[in-house]
Amino acid sequence: MVRWLPSFRPKPPAAAVAPQPAAPDPDPSALDPVPLAPALDGGRFRIESYARTHEGRVRTHNEDGHVARDDGGLWAVADGMGGHEGGEWASGRIVRELGRVDLALGYEDTCEEAAQAVTAANKQILAEGKKRGKSMGSTIVMLVIEGTRYAVLWAGDSRAYLMRGGKLERLSRDHTQVQEMVTRGLMTAEQAQGHPMGHVLSRAVGVQKAVEIDRAEGEIQPGDIFLLCSDGLHGVVGEEAIAAHFAREAPDRALDQLIDLTLEKGAPDNVTGIAIWISEPTLLSFAEAKP
Repeated sequence: MVRWLPSFRPKPPAAAVAPQPAAPDPDPSALDPVPLAPALDGGRFRIESYARTHEGRVRTHNEDGHVARDDGGLWAVADGMGGHEGGEWASGRIVRELGRVDLALGYEDTCEEAAQAVTAANKQILAEGKKRGKSMGSTIVMLVIEGTRYAVLWAGDSRAYLMRGGKLERLSRDHTQVQEMVTRGLMTAEQAQGHPMGHVLSRAVGVQKAVEIDRAEGEIQPGDIFLLCSDGLHGVVGEEAIAAHFAREAPDRALDQLIDLTLEKGAPDNVTGIAIWISEPTLLSFAEAKP
């Protein structure tokens, strides 16, 4: 059962952190695809992930960023905005800050640290945008798994899905003006499909002084498949295709096929996805050798 929590603003850090030198821009050749990650030993469960990103068929630069910290149970997708330099910079700051999160703090503290990392990136993006004289920002969707619990945290329209028992459920709710109208009863979900204002965000990182983050949480089960993706994926292939591919293929192969399908359909935006799947650990027993 998924539990959606009210929006929140992360607590300020307990102490100021000394500024760090800017990380170098990532090598584009290393962006697509990411090899299958080693399994995370979650105690009762085996957790594996696979990530892939592509600039698409129209854009010449990839403004998406992603995090796959399989050793500690943190994954994220960030969709940058503000031109190829601004968007890359914004999503890159989120990726850098999430890379510094201490994942050995326990479930609640890790969720709070991840949210604080986004707050730190928000402040940096605002300052950089002011310096450049341009608007910059990024969406963010994160998955934290600790023990048997999971949390999805997000701002913007990058999405988190859960495939369980053959059914696909969207765990995140888009922060767009159109979705807000649907939520308020001013528009039906059918009317929202393909709406020309559907990509106008009502919330993102780096846009305002304080960023609010939404959260949903639940318990993981063997057979669960999580998908984090930018709107370059879900906005092109749709949820029926996402469900169909994950229902019949291994998670890494399903993600590859969905991104390939996006490219076949013209991929007008950058496209990024991370598949994370849960299984029971394989237990081996050996009979004692007889003399």
